[in-house]
Amino acid sequence: MRAARLVTADPALILAAHGSADPRSPQVAQALAGRIRRLRPGLDVHAAFLETSAPFVGEVLTDLARRGESAVVVPMLLASAHHARVDLPAVIEQSGAEVRVAEALGEDPALVTLLGQRVAAAGAPADRRDVGVVVVAVGTSNDAANARTSTLAAALCSRTRWAGVEVAFATGPHPTVAEAAIRLRSRGARHLVVAPWFLAHGRITDRVAASAAELGIPMAEPLGSHNLVAAALLDRFDDVCLARVAA
Repeated sequence: MRAARLVTADPALILAAHGSADPRSPQVAQALAGRIRRLRPGLDVHAAFLETSAPFVGEVLTDLARRGESAVVVPMLLASAHHARVDLPAVIEQSGAEVRVAEALGEDPALVTLLGQRVAAAGAPADRRDVGVVVVAVGTSNDAANARTSTLAAALCSRTRWAGVEVAFATGPHPTVAEAAIRLRSRGARHLVVAPWFLAHGRITDRVAASAAELGIPMAEPLGSHNLVAAALLDRFDDVCLARVAA
């Protein structure tokens, strides 16, 4: 998380989330929008969704364009994969709105810090040498995006004395949670924790929790609505706004 920066004449901030039939997911997006409003009073913030949940990103952008207002879209996504690179640009183009788009959240250091806090709260503090952590991400068809997600292992483990961290995928590529657990135990981990690399609970995290329970491994909470997530989203927004000023 970087220090707060002064940005004048702010455009609207559109938080573009994936959307889900599970109400827990859009609730977190709306809660993060509320946190950002408290952190940056006066900023016009909208949580919107690519599918399933309302309001839809295209509808929000069309409404802003009709009122002649500018906007920055910040993808509320943890990987720069299909949703960020294909779905979101298509929705923006169809809306006809002229907006700027920030980078996806990715492996932001503030989010890695928060992930460590979630693991500690699940009973695995950073100074325990017998801890092994399985970070579970959704997985995509984009090999480069999966490779970037896999860098979480080194980023998270470097802040601890744990036996190790492995990144597993809930969908798509290997390793699975069970395979990652075997790897960690072979490296001396005796106390395992599953750490979901997700912003919110949903159907996929429920499946991950079921897998962890079958293996007898506790699972930490997702990143959720937290000021570190809100600050990371504001960093993406500010990067775009400052680039506009510099130009």
